[in-house]
Amino acid sequence: MNEINSSEIHSILYDLSKKYILPKYKNLNHNEIMTKNNSDSVTSVDIKIEEELKKKLCDILPNSLFVGEEIFSKNPKILNNYNLSEYCWTVDPIDGTSNYINGIDKFAVMIALSFKDKILQSWIYKPLSDDLFFAIKDNGCFNNNERITIKNDKTIQNSVGSISFKYWDDKLFSKMQLIKKEFKKINSYKCIGFEYIDIAKSYREFTILSKLSPWDHMPGILIVREAGGYDSYFDKTIYNHFLDKKNLVVASSNYLGEEIISLIKEYV
Repeated sequence: MNEINSSEIHSILYDLSKKYILPKYKNLNHNEIMTKNNSDSVTSVDIKIEEELKKKLCDILPNSLFVGEEIFSKNPKILNNYNLSEYCWTVDPIDGTSNYINGIDKFAVMIALSFKDKILQSWIYKPLSDDLFFAIKDNGCFNNNERITIKNDKTIQNSVGSISFKYWDDKLFSKMQLIKKEFKKINSYKCIGFEYIDIAKSYREFTILSKLSPWDHMPGILIVREAGGYDSYFDKTIYNHFLDKKNLVVASSNYLGEEIISLIKEYV
């Protein structure tokens, strides 16, 4: 397979944003906001963007498969697509849906292209600023064609990032409550795509995660890796969307990532 042209992906995302996302930003009707899985919000825009991306991305790469957050909510078996010997697109149509609904400016469209257990390319698009961040396996991370490399070596004490406080078991939840005081600052954007971008751009240093839905993490993981960052489960193996595993550290450097995992293990 030839590398997917990121200019073509940008053109698709720009058009979809202009047609569907931006007109409804701060302008959603109540009947366009729904609930899925008894708690999470979804909008008519999420659904439309995913439908359009499925058509357009699979046209770019005939015979490719597709995994989308909204399709998964109705058909969890779609994750079996990763096991098949075909290229597979993974899409989060609007990462940060609650921000989008509430008129907060941190939301993004996220796409990854994989083959079996390898993430080959990924894209995170910011509709409001028309910024595209993308990564190519073993060939770097870019913001609008300008290469990005992480440039910091901060330690835990002067690091800023986020810790998920949902989905942990009781023991790990207690640990997270204890370790948060060790960092300079803990805050969440409620849009993990923005957090991955800011780690890659050296604006933030880490995130500690529990639940790992592939559409939330495949795009950003490749961007951080290609920018020179670190990712590891608590057992010191790297993230793999093939695996049904939880509990991940993503950091701006190997040193900081290892320091965070050691800190987690210290708290019993």
